[in-house]
Amino acid sequence: MPVPENSAEHPPIEGVAHPARPVDLRRRANLKHDLPAGLVVFLVALPLCLGISLASGAPLIAGVIAGIVAGLVVSTLSHSPLSVSGPAAGLTIIVLTAIQTLGSYRVFLAAVVLAGVFQIGLGLLKAGTIANYFPSAVIKGMLAAIGLVLILKQLPHALGYDENFEGDEGFFQVDKENTFSEIAKAINSISPGAVIIAVLSLAILVAWTRPKLKRLTVVPAPLLVVLLGAGLNALYSVAAPSLKLGPKHLVALPVPETFADLGNYITFPDFSRMLDVKVLTVAATLAVVASIETLLSVEAVDKLDPFKRNSAPNRELKAQGVGNIVSGLIGGLPITAVIVRSSANVNAGGRTQAAGVAHGVLLLSSVLLIPALLNRIPLACLAAVLIFTGSKLATPALFKSVYRAGWDQFVPFVVTVVAILFTDLLKGIGIGMVVGVFYVLRANYKTPYFYHREAHPRGEKIRLVLSEHVSFLNKASILLTLKHLPNDSVVEIDGSSSEYIDHDVLEILQDFKAGAVQRNIDVELKGIRQVVAGPAH
Repeated sequence: MPVPENSAEHPPIEGVAHPARPVDLRRRANLKHDLPAGLVVFLVALPLCLGISLASGAPLIAGVIAGIVAGLVVSTLSHSPLSVSGPAAGLTIIVLTAIQTLGSYRVFLAAVVLAGVFQIGLGLLKAGTIANYFPSAVIKGMLAAIGLVLILKQLPHALGYDENFEGDEGFFQVDKENTFSEIAKAINSISPGAVIIAVLSLAILVAWTRPKLKRLTVVPAPLLVVLLGAGLNALYSVAAPSLKLGPKHLVALPVPETFADLGNYITFPDFSRMLDVKVLTVAATLAVVASIETLLSVEAVDKLDPFKRNSAPNRELKAQGVGNIVSGLIGGLPITAVIVRSSANVNAGGRTQAAGVAHGVLLLSSVLLIPALLNRIPLACLAAVLIFTGSKLATPALFKSVYRAGWDQFVPFVVTVVAILFTDLLKGIGIGMVVGVFYVLRANYKTPYFYHREAHPRGEKIRLVLSEHVSFLNKASILLTLKHLPNDSVVEIDGSSSEYIDHDVLEILQDFKAGAVQRNIDVELKGIRQVVAGPAH
């Protein structure tokens, strides 16, 4: 069903205006957006860093070190404006097994450093271009699934049942429970104090999206939620001791007694076995898995970007590689780009890499200056922030829009969602990719198109005439062609002769038209039906 020609595929994210004209996207000009977003990402990242360390069998501070490096190093070097990196839940089993196999955390750190070197090599070999071949339906399915996983996994924490580690994304858990049985156990073990905090926190987060409260939104809602949670728990101890939440229901950041003690938290790698086959195997495994998760996350976050920017995947791999080298050298876990922190950044209104850097600075400052204060934050209020973020990813409008796009989009989308819910992120994506490729092969057509330049009063007019059949296999070449079109030009994309244009290619054309204003390119889509799709967030 067609939509008006001037509509964009993704409506504006709440709090972020969709650009009707060029917007200054330099970091300094957007600090008023990026600094509050960095604070939100920090609040989301802190318990996730600790939980992933715990699940990985690594020192508790290792995840925080990885988060700090991800913010200060990767965000600085990356070209992805909204992606945020850190220790990833998808690597926990690999890390846990690797530490046990190598017999030493210090030897494992040497493997992390080597993995970083391998990732830089992948970037130099331009392996990041495989991101251009991820089907759009699978990426949208990943976003929706992560939203549902966030909601389901955080419900127990919101109810005060904190037996499972923060950041777990797998259906089957290390405590022999699964996603749904954990919720059932939480319902039978409700903590009224936690429920009160979670409900009030969600009420604040929802209220802060209302236009009537716009003046109050100068204070980020997640910050207010954290202050409310810590304050209420302190009030419980005085007015209602039975409601007070104990240490296992709070953030548990290691607290050094003095600055001199900070050195005790840093572990250095042991390179004595660097050429051991086991070490090299672990390093190669980490490099490949971390790179795939990074590329998937970056591709997904680009779809959430209201400014329709495209990240540079090869540069991202190099940035991740440098980050893993630094993290491994000072005792941190391996790093990837992660969709949970990234989507929190987008939802909070982040605009550039400065938000990621800010979250790294806040993680470092928290370890150095206020660890005891942070340990007063209830996990229930942080669960509310993550549940709210999940609700923005898994919207009913997204499911409806993909359904309207046709079965060749809806089936891979649903399969990806279900597969991630009942396995984990990487396995679910793999299953979704298989189904997506099947539908691609069904539309296995050649993909030629005619490219013509001619003089124009504005300097140059470029005509891109699409062929009779344009399949998903054209996605990469068309994306690169559009990316390299000159600024300040007039572009006509003519699909009048096309009997079939793949949905992914239509999305690329719509995104190009929406973002062309930033490059002062005048775009005309001729004879091309508009993409029917809703928000992917």
